[in-house]
Amino acid sequence: KKFSGLKTLVYTVLISSGVLCVVLMTCGFLFGGALLKLIRTPTELLADSKLYLDIYIAGLPFMFYYNVATGIFSAMGDSKTPFIFLACSSTANIGMDILFVHSFSMGVAGVAWATFICQGVSCILAVAFVLKRLHALECENRGDRVPVFSWHLFGRFAEIAVPSILQQSFISVGNIIIQSVINSFGAAVMAGYSAAVKLNNMVITSLTTLGNGISNYTAQNLGASKYDRIKSGFRAGIKLVWALCVPLVALYVFAGQPLVHIFLESPTGQAMDTGVAFLRIIAPFYFIVSAKLVSDGVLRGAGLMKKFMIATFTDLVLRVALAEVLSRTALGTTGIWISWPIGWTIAAALSIVFYATVRWEKVYTAA
Repeated sequence: KKFSGLKTLVYTVLISSGVLCVVLMTCGFLFGGALLKLIRTPTELLADSKLYLDIYIAGLPFMFYYNVATGIFSAMGDSKTPFIFLACSSTANIGMDILFVHSFSMGVAGVAWATFICQGVSCILAVAFVLKRLHALECENRGDRVPVFSWHLFGRFAEIAVPSILQQSFISVGNIIIQSVINSFGAAVMAGYSAAVKLNNMVITSLTTLGNGISNYTAQNLGASKYDRIKSGFRAGIKLVWALCVPLVALYVFAGQPLVHIFLESPTGQAMDTGVAFLRIIAPFYFIVSAKLVSDGVLRGAGLMKKFMIATFTDLVLRVALAEVLSRTALGTTGIWISWPIGWTIAAALSIVFYATVRWEKVYTAA
């Protein structure tokens, strides 16, 4: 019930996130074009890609603050409110895509502006609701003024946030390198991969979100010294993600073609073959990567960031290195797709071993 500290923490997060966002936006606007050329974006796609990227970068504050608000709501035990905002935003985004692209003939810019507007509305609503909820909390000493920034609190959440930021940043860099390798095979392969990876991202995002929930669960039970519940939560998490994987793996393996068809403008030839091959190779390994994400969630929730980082970077380095090497063999693009399950499998083994060897009493004492 230390509500004054809670308010200071939220304000500190909002301010520090704003500073980080400004830095990233500046880098994006200055170097976006050069980076697109660096990853071998085909010349005929460069102008549209740069236009989309610039509008996307302009919308970074909305993405940042929506995710900050979601984290605050989750910590307060309310995951429904941000979900409602996101569901409405996503539904509206579909309608605005159709309106801007087909009715107003805005092309790629229309897609980007639709995303910009819908993310903006959901962000503003989410942050407004967070501030309203904070205002309703009564501080311990009503007359005291609540500080708007605390270096001490900043340091405490940075211990967890910075490794996660580095993880996501390096994963993004790794994906850019892999995209560069894919781009060298031409527009048809790019189109097929882009269609299939949307389907893949839907699964990985779902599994990652479940892992984040397990992080909160682990932290709560570690603080309460209920170590058996952490182990039970891990087993329940594995059952949950595998139950989700069963229908999705079957769908992607046996119905990959009609699913890829949805995301392709010209659903024939090499683009279709690329998308279907990608899904059929990686989908069976969702069972493995989901187990890794559950283990990662426990490690992150326990504050064991070094072990979490080792498992994550092992996956990233292997996938990037193998994609580069195998793509130059007779396997071609198939070599790129094979690199994913190899990286997932080795990293999952590491993460599960790290989880299995944790001494919870020692972790709690250190915390």
